[in-house]
Amino acid sequence: MQSRGQRNTEQRRFLVDRVFSNHEHFDVDSLIEQLPRKGQENYVSRPTVYRALKEFVDAGLLRCFQLEGRSVYEHDYGYPQHDHLYCTRCQKLIEFTSDEIMKIRAQVAAQHSFRVTSHRLIIQGVCQDCSRRRKKRKQDLI
Repeated sequence: MQSRGQRNTEQRRFLVDRVFSNHEHFDVDSLIEQLPRKGQENYVSRPTVYRALKEFVDAGLLRCFQLEGRSVYEHDYGYPQHDHLYCTRCQKLIEFTSDEIMKIRAQVAAQHSFRVTSHRLIIQGVCQDCSRRRKKRKQDLI
């Protein structure tokens, strides 16, 4: 980030440590919930979090994609190509890789003389945990 002319502040270093300390997808609200509150050591304001995340994306450290109107972030630097299953009920994201998808991607690109740099596939549905939880009908509650 310094090579891109961005300052290496204590707040940015703290955010980098926090963001890369675990490998979970996150949105701004879930990240801010994990950060110290105002008045505590290492407090980072919401606007600073937004600016820093944008800088991390621009630097190639994070990827950002939209799910149901919210920005979701994941690690990008040195991370292999993968795709996602997204549960529309609990909002769980499941990563997977597929050689078959990569073969189809290469075939389609070759048919169109297209050079692929990356792709994003998000398959939406309902996860196994949510499928097991049966919705209670009104008559079941009587």
